[in-house]
Amino acid sequence: MALALLGSTALTAVTAHAADKEISWIYCGDTIDPIHTKYIKQWEEKNAGWKITPEVVGWAQCQDKATTLAAAGTPVAMAYVGSRTLKEFAQNDLIVPVPMTEDEKKSYYPNIVDTVTFEGNQWGVPIAFSTKALYWNKDLFKQAGLDPEKPPKTWAEEIEMAKTIKEKTGIPGFGLVAKTFDNTMHQFMHWVYTNNGKVIDAEGNVTLDSPQILAALKAYKDIVPYSEEGPTAYEQNEVRAIFLDGKVAMIQAGSGAADRLKATKISWGITTLPLGPDAKGPGTLLITDSLAIFKGSGVEDKATEFAKFITSPEVQSEYELQGGAGLTPLRPSAKVDEFVAKDPHWKPLIEGISYGGPEPLFTDYKGFQNSMIEMIQSVVTGKAEPEAALKKAAGEIEAFK
Repeated sequence: MALALLGSTALTAVTAHAADKEISWIYCGDTIDPIHTKYIKQWEEKNAGWKITPEVVGWAQCQDKATTLAAAGTPVAMAYVGSRTLKEFAQNDLIVPVPMTEDEKKSYYPNIVDTVTFEGNQWGVPIAFSTKALYWNKDLFKQAGLDPEKPPKTWAEEIEMAKTIKEKTGIPGFGLVAKTFDNTMHQFMHWVYTNNGKVIDAEGNVTLDSPQILAALKAYKDIVPYSEEGPTAYEQNEVRAIFLDGKVAMIQAGSGAADRLKATKISWGITTLPLGPDAKGPGTLLITDSLAIFKGSGVEDKATEFAKFITSPEVQSEYELQGGAGLTPLRPSAKVDEFVAKDPHWKPLIEGISYGGPEPLFTDYKGFQNSMIEMIQSVVTGKAEPEAALKKAAGEIEAFK
């Protein structure tokens, strides 16, 4: 009996020890992607005694939950976060750096590593990536007397074509996003990066009040009369729904729009975003989500190892290229080339990366975002002229950097 009890106690100790070797993961969404489930199992088989314990949390709450736990001193090992928040986490000493080798950096498309880099170090591992392109309704172009095979290449052409479509068909020429919602700022940043603009430079200087961004804000104002009525009521998915209904001629959208368009009877096209006068080449806002490794879990090194595995080229390409997820590939590869050859709508979404830029990293990202949205809305509604709105926002965001 004594031996049996001793064995039981030993077993309990072993079980407790095994439980200590867990990597907890706040996983945003409704369910775990089957690709991730497959590779979690593979990693666990190769790392005896370690277990990945994902907790699925809805998109609206997952980042707040990770932040709350970390601030309370009970962090998860790893969490899926918007890369825009990494600077704030780092400055509050809540996460550990995840340095990349030169080879790792070179494996990504240009500028992507910048989305997770702050003060010369990387603070997360990119896991999801999105870019935008211009979609146009060829049927509406034709109805307006425009060549349905020639989309706009410049802002000037885009505004003129939107005007022609609105005047000739009565249907809005462009889907403008201006709702009090995070992607209003994102949509505007696509204009910034198609005119060689920058909100904040590498030294941390705010450069919002520049000729390049002023031109973008003026173009936003100029296209308002030819857009849907009341743009402040719409975010990007709502504008996309109008486009899928054939009730707007042009929108900025990611790959998810292409997947949905295939189920409609609309004759459509996709191209790189039109360029502003100072553009150096096709651009887009580069938005990444990342895996952040939280400080104080006791398994930081192993969590970093797993984060790099689950985002490694083989795993990541399988995760991205399932279709329908709306993700742009993070790295060039033969698999991506095959995917583009099979489905050419991916080409402009990838071509915009070269001159694209990251979400600007601010310590108070929400404060920055709110100032940008207020700036955009004030111009769209006619409450402020672009010059005044830009100067006001530039002054405000100094406090958030």
